[in-house]
Amino acid sequence: MREVAVIGVGSSIFGKFPTKLVTEMGKEAVQAAIEDANINKKKIQLAYASTVFGGAVMGQRILNEVGISGIEVFNVENACAGGATAFRGVWYAIASGLYDIGLVVGVESLTTSPIAGKLIPPEKGDLQGQFGNNMPAHFSFAMRRHMEKYGTTMEQFAKISVKNHHNGCLNPYSQYKDELTVEEILNSRMICDPITLLQCCPNSDGAAAAILCPMDMAKEYVSKPISVMASVLKMGDYEYRWNDLATSDLSAKCAKEAYEMAGCEPEDIDVCELHDAFTYSEIAHYEELGFCPLGEGGRLIDEGITEIGGKVAVNPSGGLLAKGHPVSATGVAQIAEIVWHLRGEAGERQQPDAKVGLAHTMGGEVANIECGACAIHILKR
Repeated sequence: MREVAVIGVGSSIFGKFPTKLVTEMGKEAVQAAIEDANINKKKIQLAYASTVFGGAVMGQRILNEVGISGIEVFNVENACAGGATAFRGVWYAIASGLYDIGLVVGVESLTTSPIAGKLIPPEKGDLQGQFGNNMPAHFSFAMRRHMEKYGTTMEQFAKISVKNHHNGCLNPYSQYKDELTVEEILNSRMICDPITLLQCCPNSDGAAAAILCPMDMAKEYVSKPISVMASVLKMGDYEYRWNDLATSDLSAKCAKEAYEMAGCEPEDIDVCELHDAFTYSEIAHYEELGFCPLGEGGRLIDEGITEIGGKVAVNPSGGLLAKGHPVSATGVAQIAEIVWHLRGEAGERQQPDAKVGLAHTMGGEVANIECGACAIHILKR
């Protein structure tokens, strides 16, 4: 397997744009990535695109707008992990030697989707969902269990939202730029006890893109290529969250494999973009990714360890909570954020001297909770 580098990334601004075409957002992100990579678009040999609600042949539609045709295009859907899944597809094609230059794009318009402003109903075959273990109740159960088992407090969960909304204020691509207090978060409208409105990620529209090539070719295009040291994608097994609602076996297993593949440890990670769909999720993922022992996620937020400038800056982009969560775009946007930090180009939100970064995305974990998707990528400058 060849070492693969990210040579270009791009993103649209995340927000609510009901009059903006999905292909328009995708085109904006792809053109930004091509410019960032300093590459002729005619050299792109392969593309992976991801969307849930954008419609058929999304990759071809976006590339047509950009002026790229006649190449192999894969369109994938993997819920919230779709963008990360598409990134892995391009990585694998280049690492295996099948192609040299590949493009990945993730795009979504949730404000025009069938689920805009609605609760997501459980599938007919999802018996747990039919009996109440659905979105967002599943996360409220897990949050209650974490509080009961480890003594995690509502204030600690609220501090996650405070941190991420502060970081969002520093990110020009972020959907929300509002400084919030613990009190404002806890007193916001109740969604599913104990989860309040400001502890949930919003509906978002947006796109992100990246360009990859073999590391031995990367210097032909850019001076700061970023190495993809690990790429792991797994579905859950029959133990997923059955052992204990408070934690995810799936994330922990993926993380273990990713660290082994990259030849590093959790303590080597300087910057991390993880799937904070709810404030509970970020604290739980601290533990599952090995940043602290089980039950100590609340301590990390109390001690500022995951703030920008801390031991490991988590969600310096603002995360899903503030940057936004245009489902299939999220996994690629996380990669872009990590790349900017490793290149020292993250502006006001820059994690000082970042050398190693981790991107973590979960997808579809409540449709059938043993069958969710988890993707983890580790990058290094």
